Amino acid sequence: MSSPTLTDKVSKMIYQDILNGSLNPGQKLVVAELKERYNVGASPIREALVQLSWNKYVKLEPQKGCWVSPISIDELQELFEGLRVVGRVLLEKSIANGDEAWELNVLTSFHKLSKVNLENASPEIIQEWELRHAAFHCALLEGANAPIMYQFYQELTNQIKRYRHIQNDTQAMNKEHSLYLEEHETIMKLTLSRNSEQAAELLEKHYIKTMDLLSAYFEA
Repeated sequence: MSSPTLTDKVSKMIYQDILNGSLNPGQKLVVAELKERYNVGASPIREALVQLSWNKYVKLEPQKGCWVSPISIDELQELFEGLRVVGRVLLEKSIANGDEAWELNVLTSFHKLSKVNLENASPEIIQEWELRHAAFHCALLEGANAPIMYQFYQELTNQIKRYRHIQNDTQAMNKEHSLYLEEHETIMKLTLSRNSEQAAELLEKHYIKTMDLLSAYFEA
C-alpha cells in the first residue's frame, strides 16, 4: 500500500488533468499508462482512482476497468438546477447571519477577482481567474453558518468544474470576465447592503447565464 501523501498527490494530478481536459470525459484510464504519465507505481494510481470515484470524477467498474466520468447536457442542467436552489438559500442565510468578518471577506475576494486581467491571458492566468472567481462565490455564501448545505454547494461546483475545460476560447472568456465583473460587483453591493431578495435573484440569473454559456460551448 502506498503512503497517503503520495496517493493524495497522484489523486490531485489526475483530478487536475480531468478538469483541464487533458483526460477526456469517457476516456479509459489504464493503470500502466497512468504509471508512465505520472511516473509513480501502480498502488498509488489504483488508490487515487478509487478516491476519485467516490466524488464521481471517475467511473469505476470492478473487473471491467476505470473511465473518466462522462459529461452531458442533461447532467449539466441538473447540476445548475441544484446550484440555483442551494446557492439562493445560502446567500439569504449569509445576508441574515453574516458578521463584519464575512463582509470583509466578500469585499477582499471581489477586489482580488477584479485584479485579474484576462486580455491575452496565459493558461496560468485563466486558472488564477477561475480560483479567484470560485473564492468570491464561496465568500458570498460562507456567512450562512450552514455547513451541511455549504458542503453540498461545494460538491455541485466541483462537478461543474468538469465542464469548464470545454470553454477554451480566450477572447470569449475575456468578454465574459468584463461582463461578469460588473455583475459580480452588483451582487456584492446588494449582498453587503443586506438586500436579500434582489441579491438572491441576481445570483440565480448569474447561474442561469453561466449554464447557458457552458451549454452553448458543449453543443458546439
